[in-house]
Amino acid sequence: MALIDIDTLAALSGPIMGLDPGTKTIGIAISDRTRLISTPLETIKRKKFTPDATRLFEVYAERECCALVIGLPLNMDGSSGPRVQSTRDFATNLMGVRDVPYMFWDERLSTAAVTRTMIESDISRAKRAQAVDKLAASYILQGVLDRLRR
Repeated sequence: MALIDIDTLAALSGPIMGLDPGTKTIGIAISDRTRLISTPLETIKRKKFTPDATRLFEVYAERECCALVIGLPLNMDGSSGPRVQSTRDFATNLMGVRDVPYMFWDERLSTAAVTRTMIESDISRAKRAQAVDKLAASYILQGVLDRLRR
């Protein structure tokens, strides 16, 4: 099915998986079946593409997801840089493993917002490092869920 837009996503039924792909980790979040709440799920420590994709699609199947939302790291001015191309390449490679509906979502400031919230909650630096990627994935996915409700 490949790349979809928000309207096509709205027409699908089932939980949605959110991804925050970084250079060292991939944060994963999942929505509930009613698509009201995004929950941080896990962080995959990146090794090689094949085992990373295998784990990602294991979770996708276990949770009976209908689509992926992938955070797109646009620059603050909205332009694309090398990280955007890397994320697009990652999505293309994922679709080579399993063709599922997916869309990109602007993730500017997601990690900063999540980190700020954890600092305000007095969470230690070590615990922040463990949780930031899956929380950023949840933040990205929650933005999509909020948009779907409008």
